[in-house]
Amino acid sequence: MLLPELGKSARIHAPAELAGKKAWIPRMSAGSAQAVAAIFRSIGIDAESTPPSDERTRELGARYTSGDECYPAKVTLGDFLKILETPGTDQNRQAFFMVTGQGPCRFGQYAPHLRSVLDSLGYTGVTLLSPSFETGYSDFGEASSYFVRSVWRAIVAADALLKMLLKTRPYEVTPGSADAVYEESLADLCRVAEVQYANFRKQMDAFRASLLHSRARFRNLRVQSDEERPLIGVVGEIFCRLNTFSNEELVRRLEEFGAEVWMNDISEWVWYTNAEVARRLRLHGKRFSGEALGSKIRAHFQKKDEHELVSLFREDFYGYEEPDDIHEIIDYSEPYLPVTGCSGEMILNVGKSVYFARKGVDGVIDISPFTCMNGIICEAVYPRISRDNAGMPIRNFYFDGIQSDLERDIGIYLELARNYRRRKPWPRLRPKASAAAAD
Repeated sequence: MLLPELGKSARIHAPAELAGKKAWIPRMSAGSAQAVAAIFRSIGIDAESTPPSDERTRELGARYTSGDECYPAKVTLGDFLKILETPGTDQNRQAFFMVTGQGPCRFGQYAPHLRSVLDSLGYTGVTLLSPSFETGYSDFGEASSYFVRSVWRAIVAADALLKMLLKTRPYEVTPGSADAVYEESLADLCRVAEVQYANFRKQMDAFRASLLHSRARFRNLRVQSDEERPLIGVVGEIFCRLNTFSNEELVRRLEEFGAEVWMNDISEWVWYTNAEVARRLRLHGKRFSGEALGSKIRAHFQKKDEHELVSLFREDFYGYEEPDDIHEIIDYSEPYLPVTGCSGEMILNVGKSVYFARKGVDGVIDISPFTCMNGIICEAVYPRISRDNAGMPIRNFYFDGIQSDLERDIGIYLELARNYRRRKPWPRLRPKASAAAAD
């Protein structure tokens, strides 16, 4: 899996269809989108994350959807159309990145719908990049091996930075200091990620050095402890929970009301898709096929890379550990949803809610788009999960771009979380005040 030593004539190059084009990465999570864009740049593609969403995003998305689509589809469509309407934009030099996949929700229709809208508006020259999880997102020809592994490292690193931000910001002494450190750290990560290294070892060393600098920045922030602040686990539809525009800055609002948030990582979805690929291969009698072997090898190196990056934060993430194996989450979901009959985020949301309970959180919030099937199914089983976990409060927040009285709902919910905190059976483990470590 290591790259050969690369001379100038042996660099990894992007597919020919992207030559001279600019790739736009949806701003699902601002940090991850910027890090993935940097990986695109490392293989010679001019790439950026889409600009921050605004009211024009919402207006364009609503204009070219029927109302049956979920909110993330409207936001991503609106962001892409906003780019195309910018004066001077050459549609023939634009490429939109929109992953896809099969499954029970409407996510698999995002890319076909986007293509249909673009064509109907005369934007036939726009390239649409739609790698699928069924192929392990390996749709970049000779660049696939480098691209997929590099993107994975970028996602894991960006997840770690976001996790450091969320566990630090509620306790900062100087308002805005944690955000400033996060932005500085993210910019440093992107500078590292946009370089094409001679081999994967050199790339990993550069990623580790960047994260060590970021860890030091966060540890040097002045913070004040507050053990009365409730810890809220956040699950839900991956775009809506991570895209701050879509969820109306719910995480910041929770922090303003006195909470701390522990959010599901993007990497969790990748581990789940790996497990689904393996399960489907077994179902089709391909357990010992070359395809299955390739999937196992990819997962092996992903786990190795994840451990090497996340282990840098072992002391910082004490009490915030993610499961060692995605099947722990799947197994937690099994009593509530048949994992062979259900799939997608509903499995992760249900299983992670139980996992959060056992880690001592004070409540769980599910952030989903209005009418989201995954959210609706989860909401139907959350009362039982709550009963089975000492009455832990679980609450769905749905979003569709229409303002609601979030402050009232947040206040009521956090009062329930504080009451549960005083009687919950699973204690919360906290990092030491000083998490300095020798590396």
